[in-house]
Amino acid sequence: MKFDDRDWSALTLGERIRQIEVEGYLVLPDLLDAGHVSALKRETATLQTTPVDYSEHQRGRPSVQFEGGRITELIAHPPTIAFLRELFGPDIVMMTYAYARSEPGHPGISLHADGQPYGSAIFGHEGSCPWMIRVLYYLDDLTAEVSPFRVVPGSHLSMHAEANPYLRYESHRSEVAVTAKAGSAVLINHRVFHGNYPNRGDYSREMLAVAYRPAWAGPAAPVDEWPPERLAELPTNVRDLMGSRNQRVWHFDGSNKPDGMTNDAPGLDPDRWNLR
Repeated sequence: MKFDDRDWSALTLGERIRQIEVEGYLVLPDLLDAGHVSALKRETATLQTTPVDYSEHQRGRPSVQFEGGRITELIAHPPTIAFLRELFGPDIVMMTYAYARSEPGHPGISLHADGQPYGSAIFGHEGSCPWMIRVLYYLDDLTAEVSPFRVVPGSHLSMHAEANPYLRYESHRSEVAVTAKAGSAVLINHRVFHGNYPNRGDYSREMLAVAYRPAWAGPAAPVDEWPPERLAELPTNVRDLMGSRNQRVWHFDGSNKPDGMTNDAPGLDPDRWNLR
């Protein structure tokens, strides 16, 4: 393994934005304190899970957004949402939310991309969104022995046939491993090739994964909307992030010289990589 073990807490806002945009992944350390992690683990302990097709030791539960308690509240965790608004702009849509547990004996997850432009049986049409960030909150220490995250930096930028997001790989010479303390999150561009390594440790590694996108960047085909009666049960700050999953902004019949063009778009400018 080649580790990316930099001091992630030392990155400026601009460096964080550049890291996720250019390299395709970012660690936000210490987002959750020990008490918050413990409270989440008490709730995840009650979840009914199912194994994946390749191992009994990799288990999960999809669609945990309506579980309530700390699990649901995590959708609107203020430090995370503040960063995503710097990255995306003010309007954000939460698309998916799942729980995963890598137990001792888990063989590792193959290198893959979550973003698939025509949809797939695994990721549905949620994967067809042009831009999406998945926030992976770790509830246990991610160590060299306990399923560290793996990623091929910058792989989401390649136009080569071998970067077709429907492909999977056992390994890649440029992949790096990332460890993190419980309470930290790894953010990934959904087009970057990533996975995790086996769990050769003596404890399970739990994770809550929430996917967000800019409101304009909707899926290519319809996906199920949130049930209105379930939305009504949610706290306002969570419900505000769970707008229409099919929302998108595009101008199919746009002209070459539309009215109201502006000369100012700081979100378009790589100078934001210099933000302090």
